[in-house]
Parts: sequence; C-alpha cells; structure tokens
Amino acid sequence: MEIIQNLHKKSTKKKQDLRVVFTIFIFSTLFSFLLNAQDSIVLASNIEEKKNIDFEEKFFNAITQKAINNYQKAIENLEECNALIPNDKAILFEFSKNYFFLNKLPEALEYGNQALLKDPENIWLLEHLVSIYKKDRNFNKAIDIQKKIGDKNPQKKGALVYLYLQNSDRKSAKKVLKELSDDKLLTPRLRSLSKQLYRKKEKPKATRNLTNSNNGLRQLFEEKKSFPLLTKLLTKLDKENHKDLLVYSEKGISLFPAQPMVYLMNGKALNKEKKHKKAIESLQNGIDFVIDNNLLEKQFYSEIVKAYKALGDSKNVNKYQRKIK
Repeated sequence: MEIIQNLHKKSTKKKQDLRVVFTIFIFSTLFSFLLNAQDSIVLASNIEEKKNIDFEEKFFNAITQKAINNYQKAIENLEECNALIPNDKAILFEFSKNYFFLNKLPEALEYGNQALLKDPENIWLLEHLVSIYKKDRNFNKAIDIQKKIGDKNPQKKGALVYLYLQNSDRKSAKKVLKELSDDKLLTPRLRSLSKQLYRKKEKPKATRNLTNSNNGLRQLFEEKKSFPLLTKLLTKLDKENHKDLLVYSEKGISLFPAQPMVYLMNGKALNKEKKHKKAIESLQNGIDFVIDNNLLEKQFYSEIVKAYKALGDSKNVNKYQRKIK
C-alpha cells in the first residue's frame, strides 16, 4: 500500500513538472511570435514610410519639370509616382495637364476624366476639361461643363459668353449677358463686349482721305461683309496708321465677335487714340478667343504692355512682359 502511494506521488509530481514545462513552452512560443510580429509591423511601417518619401520626391520632381516646360520629363516622374501609389487623383490631374501642354489632347482628356471620376465636383478639374475641349474646338462639350461650373459659381457664367460666340451662337451669348446683367454680375470687360454685340449695324463713317486701294477694299467689304476682306482692310489701315482703323475694327467686333484679330486691331486703334483703359478692355476680351496661337498671344500682350506703360502701371507692365517671354 505504501509503495502504491509513493508511486502515485511520483506520478503526480511528474504531471506537475510536465505542466510547468508545457506552460513555459507555450509562453516562450507566444512571446517569440509577438516579437516577430512586432518586427514585421515595424518593417511594414518603414516600407510604407519609404514609399511615401519616394512618392513625394517624384511628385515634386514632376512639378518642377512642368514649371520649366519639360513636360515629357514630368510625365516620366508621374509614371513612377503612379507605380508607387496607383490612380491618385492629384497624379491623374498632373498627367492630364502635362499632356495638355504637349498638345496630346486625347491623353489629356482621358486622365482628366479619370481624375474627375474620383472628384466630380472639383472646380479646377472641370475648368481644366473646358480648356481641353476648347483647345480641341469642341465647344459644345466645353459649354456643357461650363454650365455646370456656372451653376456652382454664378460669377463664372461669363465664360459661357465667349464659348457661345466661338460656337457661332450669338443668341445664347446675349441671353447669358442679359442674365448676368440682371444679376448685376457683368464685369467691365463683359459690359464692353455687350455694347459691341448690341451695336447697331450702321455703315461706318469713314474719313474721306482713304487711298484708292483702301477705298476699293472698303467697298468690297461693305458689299460682302466677309472676314478675309476685313482682315486685309484692317491690316492696311494699321500699316498706314489710319484713323479709320478704330471705325472698322469696332464694326469687325460687332460682325465677328469671336475673331481675336478684330480685338487686336481695336486695341491698337484705341492705344493710338490714347484711350488706353478701353484698349486694355478690348484686348483682354479678344485674348479669350485666342486658341493655340502663341504668336497672336504675344501680339496681344505687347499691345497691353503699351497701354499699361502709357498709364504708368509698372506692376502690370512687368506682369504682361513676363507673359511675352
């Protein structure tokens, strides 16, 4: 009996010892797992942090390259950004802007629409898409988006006037001008444009001392009212420094309100008449109709610089001289 009791005690002690060993093993294994898990979390955190740093560096490089007009290099940096963090809204927007500057409009539109899907109410994206459609001369699409912008911000409805005129829809342009006038949202430039659009189509009161060649051009223009004939007449009047440049350029704005050339000539005529503030208004209206023509833009800016110089406005002189460069 004593022997059996001793054996039972030994068996019980062994079981207790085994429990202790097992418990130590379990805690040791669990502790080791926790340590390894913690190392993994730290490592993942470090990887994420490095990815964000690389992303920010590449994005900054892309912005820098775009600023110096190196658009292809900017796109290469954006591609690396996209590999790190795919389909980020800001990256898609930047892709679109760089392709726009490279005049690759299908790509610009594709990335712009992808960005818009992520942020449909973004005004800057919407305005960018208007610029793409405008450059592509798809004025119907541009108008649709500009209407949406105008609904959100009534002060931006004025851009619709220019788009309607570029789309040869004078009636809709006048309707928007009326709405803006009723809401007291007409800017000085739009007020000036409105006056030109509502100007009665009277026969210009030209001076009598026109040269024979100018007389011939004037008569042809009066008969046919064609823009090519007006262009020839205005060019000759400008070269001869003739006072009738103002008369015919004003008639040109009334007849062809979406043609930037007539505003340029009107600005020149007003500057010659020392009506510099009016010249600036007319030139700023006209430049909104310039699409993808750097030479014509520079001519507008040069004439605007002349007007601001005459007014002694050095701040705006410097501003528009930078645009020329």
